[in-house]
Amino acid sequence: MSRDSITRRGLPRTRKSLLIRLKNWHDEESWREFYSIYEKLIRETAFKSGLTDVEVQEVVQETLLTVAKKIAGFNYDPALGSFKNWLLQITRRRIIDQLRKRRSDSAGARTTAPSSVLDQLSDPAGSKFDALWDQEWHQALLGMAEALVRRKIGARQFRMFELYVLQQLPMKQVTRELGVNAAQVYMAKYRITRLLKKEIKQLEKEDW
Repeated sequence: MSRDSITRRGLPRTRKSLLIRLKNWHDEESWREFYSIYEKLIRETAFKSGLTDVEVQEVVQETLLTVAKKIAGFNYDPALGSFKNWLLQITRRRIIDQLRKRRSDSAGARTTAPSSVLDQLSDPAGSKFDALWDQEWHQALLGMAEALVRRKIGARQFRMFELYVLQQLPMKQVTRELGVNAAQVYMAKYRITRLLKKEIKQLEKEDW
């Protein structure tokens, strides 16, 4: 098997094909891939909605369980609605469940569930929640784009980009740590920045 074919096999599938494969409960590889991409999206959204660590974990588990139960009935058709909004609605409901549970558990005492957050989540418009979801969704896209680029260009070049651009370490520290020169780091920065923009643009075009 050629190196190129191995590289192609290692790339994350398109989101459309991943959805189709998730309909098979026994496709463990696809479910692991789905989890690695979307677990952080769900977790960060729940956390920023005011939930505790325990409640966040409940939301993640219940959301993924709901997806597993209902994915067979989800059809990829942008004209009927996107996967992004479908997952948003499931996550929103699970967060509301946790806030209501917290309010119920604290009945008769001072509630710790912020009613303003609950009202906001229950509002179909939910502009603030939708904005939060969009923000976290973009981070999920960025993570997927980084995974695609990392596997295309190799770990060493991406490490230069990671240290110099993402972690913003001084050039001297990067070159000393990796045993490279400044020209190599600048070239990695230019090449990877260009590839990331291309991948993000493609992922946004697929925005389902």
